[in-house]
Amino acid sequence: MKEIFELIKKLTFGKIANYVKLNISYFFYFYFKGKNIKGLPYSLSVEPTNICNLNCLQCPTGQKILNRDTGNLKTETFNEIIKQNKKNLLTLILYFQGEPFIASKIYDFINIASKNNIYTITSTNGHYLSKENCKKIIKSGLNKLIISLDGTSQTEYEKYRQNGDFNKVISGIKNIIEVKKNLKSKLPVIELQFLVFRHNQHQIKDFFNLAKQLKVDKYKLKTAQIYDLKKDYNLIPTISKYSRYVKDKNGNYKIKNKLKNNCYRMWTSSVITWDGDVVPCCFDKDAKYKLGNINTHNFKQIWNNTKYYKFRDSIKNNRAKIDICQNCTQGL
Repeated sequence: MKEIFELIKKLTFGKIANYVKLNISYFFYFYFKGKNIKGLPYSLSVEPTNICNLNCLQCPTGQKILNRDTGNLKTETFNEIIKQNKKNLLTLILYFQGEPFIASKIYDFINIASKNNIYTITSTNGHYLSKENCKKIIKSGLNKLIISLDGTSQTEYEKYRQNGDFNKVISGIKNIIEVKKNLKSKLPVIELQFLVFRHNQHQIKDFFNLAKQLKVDKYKLKTAQIYDLKKDYNLIPTISKYSRYVKDKNGNYKIKNKLKNNCYRMWTSSVITWDGDVVPCCFDKDAKYKLGNINTHNFKQIWNNTKYYKFRDSIKNNRAKIDICQNCTQGL
């Protein structure tokens, strides 16, 4: 309820009108072959950095196989993003690849968005939650902080979060809870997330108990994305409801999703990398499908350019042929 209330506080007539326009555009595109999108995305993911301190097994950043340059988002670029989208944005997600709190400007970014009446969310591996940083987080006006904790012991935690320190994350969680209390702040909402793998699925109940002990606001289980289903099948949980994948008649794993030829995200949200590239969604981790760059073109121009429309058309024509869509959970 706290999240819903905070979101409602960010609503304006213009944002509501924009939301309605986007949904009408989405409906008309699929049922009446309408091409034009009326409105701009109500949600953006912006990448503060694509650098990370961990080496997580299924993360292209952590495994050092990301096929693009690394760096940090510039304040000028971020200001331009906000300037061009503040009237339509309801939510701003400040993460994509990398650990957001490695970017020293992250607190400024949150503060700028908050001052422009935008609901802000970021996600962290929890290794930078010192008491001083927690004070900065709260004073920045962050609405929601997601913390990943994929295990309830160092042994299980580090099997996926390689180079991670379980106790440091626990200390960080305690820090943000304590600082919130000391500053008498209701925000940010603290959500603890647990990626379920085969090696940690036996700790699910322990995770629930730990989350309650830590007194976080929310806690949830997440299914994990596996890139190579033949090589890394041993990471896939044996408990079906916690897996994105299922075995076919030949005993090979495949995604449960039927990959219907539509995608709501293409009409309502977008992703911007640290260096300003606009890409379709969070599954395009390598920025393979660059639709424009915020440093050289106005976002509205990019949102309505030929490249973007061709990509939307390709989804409608045969989504299963698009490589970044083949491991997508949209529709699960």
